[in-house]
Amino acid sequence: MKLRSPLPAKKSRLEIIPLIDVMFFLLASFMMVSLTMTKQQTIGVNLPVAATTAKDFQPDMINIGINAAGDAFWDKEPVTLPDLETRLYQRYQLDTQTPIYISGDEETRHADMIRVLDLIRRIGFAKVAFNVKPIAP
Repeated sequence: MKLRSPLPAKKSRLEIIPLIDVMFFLLASFMMVSLTMTKQQTIGVNLPVAATTAKDFQPDMINIGINAAGDAFWDKEPVTLPDLETRLYQRYQLDTQTPIYISGDEETRHADMIRVLDLIRRIGFAKVAFNVKPIAP
C-alpha cells in the first residue's frame, strides 16, 4: 500500500537571484579596492597637504619628482634639466595628451618647481598637475 502525503507536492527550484546579487556586490567591492591602489612611481618626497588632490592616475603618466635640493627625477632616476627636456620632447612626439604629475618636497623652493613646469609647458604638454597629500579626515 502506497502512502501519499496530504500536502501537494512542490517542485524544488534553485533561487539564483540572491546569488547574482552577491556576485555583483563582490565585483563592485573588488573594483573599488583596485581603484584605490596606487603604485609609487617617483622618489619619496614629503608632499604638502591640500584639500583637493588629483584622482585620475593612469599607468601611462609621467612622474617628475623634485627633492629639497632642487634635483629633478624621472620616476626614480635622477636627471638633469637638459636630459629631462630631451625625454619629455621624445614622449611628446609619441603622445601629446600624456598627463604629467610633478611631486615636490615641502622644502623644495618654488623656483625649482616653476623651472620644471616652464620646461614642460614649453614642450607643449597641457595636462600638468602637482601631487599633494590629501587632508586626513
